[in-house]
Amino acid sequence: MPVPADNGIEVEDLVRQFKNGPRAVDGISLEVKPGEIYGFLGPNGAGKSTTVHMLTTLLPPTAGIARVAGFDVATEGPLVRQVIGAALQEAALDPHLTGNEHMRLQTALQGLDREDRRARGTELIDRVGLSDAADRKVGGYSGGMKRRLDLALALVHRPRVLFLDEPTTGLDPQSRSALWEEVTRLSKEDGVTVFLTTQYLEEADQLAERVGIIDAGRIVAEGTPAELKAEIGRPSVEVVPRDPARADESAAILKRFGRPVPAAGEALGVRLSEGIDELVGIVRAFDEAAIELASLVLNEPTLDDVFLARTGHHLEGDEGAGDSGEIPLPDGATAG
Repeated sequence: MPVPADNGIEVEDLVRQFKNGPRAVDGISLEVKPGEIYGFLGPNGAGKSTTVHMLTTLLPPTAGIARVAGFDVATEGPLVRQVIGAALQEAALDPHLTGNEHMRLQTALQGLDREDRRARGTELIDRVGLSDAADRKVGGYSGGMKRRLDLALALVHRPRVLFLDEPTTGLDPQSRSALWEEVTRLSKEDGVTVFLTTQYLEEADQLAERVGIIDAGRIVAEGTPAELKAEIGRPSVEVVPRDPARADESAAILKRFGRPVPAAGEALGVRLSEGIDELVGIVRAFDEAAIELASLVLNEPTLDDVFLARTGHHLEGDEGAGDSGEIPLPDGATAG
C-alpha cells in the first residue's frame, strides 16, 4: 500500500447535494492536522453526519475535494478505508453476540493474523472497560457499553484516522467521561487523528484542540475553543423581571449597558459593553427604577455564544450551557 504523506484531513469546497433537496453540505473547506482532535460542532441537520459519510467514503461528494491520510475519498476509496476507523451514530452490533464474539469477528474481517486476533481483542475490550461483560450478549448492554464496544471495534486494525459521529449522544455522565478519556489517550499517546462530530458544547470544549462550527451546511466559525470565545470577549447578563408587564422598561435599562442578545424563555439579555464591572451599575439601575427581578444571571462567553453571534440562534439543547452565575432573588426583594 502506498505510504501517505500524513494522517491528516484536507477538505476543499466540499458539496453534497441530494436529489430534489437542499445542499446538505454547501462548499465547506477545512484542515485537520495529524494527531489532532477536531471538533465538528453544530445542531441536528446542520450537515455534520453527511460530511462524515463523505469523508469515510459512504457517500460520494457532489463537488469539491477531500483527502484523508493523503488519499482522495472519491478516487481512492479502498485506500481510505484501510487507514480509517469509524464509530457512527448507530452502532452496527448484533444483540445475539457477546462482546468477545464481536471482537473475534471484527479481527477476522480485518485480516489480523490468527495469533494476533485474541491478543488484540483482549487488549481493546480491556481498554474500553468491558472485560467483566465480554462474555455477555450485547443485547443486555447499556447504551454506554454499546458505544464503548463500537469504539473498540473501530480500533481493531490500528487506524490512523478515527471518525466519531456524535459518540456520546444519550450517554450518562460517567460513560461520557470514560469515552472522553479514551479518545484523548488515542490522540496523545497513539497519535491518532480524531474527527469528532457533536452538538454538545462541553464535549467540544473538553476534547477538541480546534473546532469547526457548521450551520445549514456551511462552516460559520473555526479555531481553538479559546480563540472562538475570545471573539465574543465580554460576558452577558440575563434578567427576568418579576412583573412581566415591566419587560419593556427592563429592556430599556439593559440597553444602557450593552448590545441586546437573545435569551432563553422570558429572560432579557445584553452583551456588556465594558465587561463584568457593569454588573453593579445594572443592579443599581433596576433598584432605582423599583423593578423587582426574579433572577439575574451572569454568563461567561461560551461556544454557544459564538454560534449565536454567527447564526442568530442557539445550538439545540444547549441554551444556557456554559459557565454562569445566577443570583436568585427572594420574593419581594428588588435587585439592590
